[in-house]
Amino acid sequence: MKKRSVSIAGHQTSISIEEPFWQALRGLASERGQSLAGLIAAIDGERPAQTNLSSAIRLAVLAWYQARLEAVTAAGRAPVSSE
Repeated sequence: MKKRSVSIAGHQTSISIEEPFWQALRGLASERGQSLAGLIAAIDGERPAQTNLSSAIRLAVLAWYQARLEAVTAAGRAPVSSE
């Protein structure tokens, strides 16, 4: 678990998520042409009030990977196996 501090809307907050999620979040930000802080702020602004920010980030990463998998599947290509 990696804990990092980020500034959202002018206030500091700490986020604890696993390193693979940080790596995926950086990939998502890069794909969208956003800074990591900008992407986190966007996720924060869209999350339901009852969902904590770390969970919202994990769900955003999951949704990104699911969308990529659906795009690959729709294009008729088999997804890459992790084996």
